[in-house]
Amino acid sequence: MMATNKRGEPVRTETPDIAAEQRARLRELFPEAFSEGRVDFERLRATLGDLVDERPERYTFTWAGKRDAIRLLQMPTRATLVPSREESVDFDETQHVFIEGASVTT
Repeated sequence: MMATNKRGEPVRTETPDIAAEQRARLRELFPEAFSEGRVDFERLRATLGDLVDERPERYTFTWAGKRDAIRLLQMPTRATLVPSREESVDFDETQHVFIEGASVTT
């Protein structure tokens, strides 16, 4: 449903997204500074001639959802690893450990 003023003219019910408009203009000027729909500030700075990092390049391991995984790892947990002595062979003397994950709710 569209809101109207006293004269019956349509009125916007939400403010314009100024940041989105500015990003769209920036994308028109520097499309190479965008990655996965977001501004890659390091690429933008490099495009503008500002060297971002003078350290030697290195390989990185990244995947979709990496930030969420890191955020999840930083959350406090009450999970505890509990040894299964009955399934172990010479538990007290071994120097090797095999950890198998299982979700247990109490």
